[in-house]
Amino acid sequence: MNLRKLLEVSLGIVTSIGGFLEAGSIATAAQAGAAFEFRLIWAVILGTSLLVFLIEMSGRLAAVSGHPLPAAIRERFGFNFFVVPLIAETIVDFLVLAAEIGGACVGLQLLTGIAFQWWALPVLVAAWLLLWNGTFGAIEYGVAVLGLITTVFAVAVLELHPNWIEISRQLLPGAPPHHSANYWFLAVSILGATISPYLFNFYSSGAVEDKWTEEDLPENRITAILGMSFGGLLSVAVLICAACVLHPRREIPQSYEQIAEIVSEPLGPAGYYVFGAAIFIACFGAALEISLDIAYVYSQGFGWNWGESKSPHEAARFSLVYTVFLFLAALLPLCGVDPIGLTMFSMAITTVILPLVVLPFIVLLNDQHYMDKYGNGRFANGVVFFAVILASILAMVAIPLEIVGGS
Repeated sequence: MNLRKLLEVSLGIVTSIGGFLEAGSIATAAQAGAAFEFRLIWAVILGTSLLVFLIEMSGRLAAVSGHPLPAAIRERFGFNFFVVPLIAETIVDFLVLAAEIGGACVGLQLLTGIAFQWWALPVLVAAWLLLWNGTFGAIEYGVAVLGLITTVFAVAVLELHPNWIEISRQLLPGAPPHHSANYWFLAVSILGATISPYLFNFYSSGAVEDKWTEEDLPENRITAILGMSFGGLLSVAVLICAACVLHPRREIPQSYEQIAEIVSEPLGPAGYYVFGAAIFIACFGAALEISLDIAYVYSQGFGWNWGESKSPHEAARFSLVYTVFLFLAALLPLCGVDPIGLTMFSMAITTVILPLVVLPFIVLLNDQHYMDKYGNGRFANGVVFFAVILASILAMVAIPLEIVGGS
């Protein structure tokens, strides 16, 4: 591997790690650790494992066929099928985008003491200016590299000295005798936060923007495996910190201020402000990615010019979509909607649309028209079938568990 390729792989891995944690991952992992100690680490591991495979497949599809995932679904299945996941993703992306903007605002509240509602418009304007004037590379690498500040959770774990033997004993799934509905609700929410549909669209669209070809397939695989795995480890770190700090107090975090204690207790007062910066950068970066995702989906579905590296004049409707969604999503934190509550709700709802997103992988990754000789093998197809079955089960139980165990 030459120096240029090595640099691209390194940047890709760093981007994946820095861009992995966001409001959903942090909130669900923190609540899981606080409520059930280490018993839900398996959900993070399972979700991350499936994400590695699906991210690699979406990148491989883009590199071989030149089609990002939304465009391939639109072309292969037709518009009548495409409009169903389009409507579903519109609703989910709107809720998740509002949660991420709210999380970024709370990060600024932790840093300044000014209520998060007052930060909604500044965050909206800053995100829009970056999307309007920036390039894909600047957003992909710049914001995500800053997101490496989330490694503070791994540092906090080392300072807390958790009981690793006890952690290993709780790795297998198993609901406690009490509060089992809440246990399974958090498991579903963790899986929804980890296997986020927007990640596939953003990753595959970015591969097309970066002009990937078959020569980039090894780098795609390395990036998917290492980047997503290290990102998953950070989610586990959040859960372990919450289990060590909040679980002994029987304190379930209902705000980011409470979650901040999982860093400030082992790292001191400075940890509180590092946590605030980490929440702001992680959520702000995710808001940019989700805004681009919904613009990608609409533009590719309707055949418009698209691309963050194109000027707004060249891709006017693409730019209009993310502008409208950013403005509408910012209204929720501006009106004082609770960011944590919105995050937990949106993560559970995300699982409802997972079957619509995962099912096309079975067809597209086995279609020679798109994949030539680079289609899925038996093992990869087995992983996709398992993901479809799991996604279908999650879709059926998400709403009932939200009602019964969401508290």
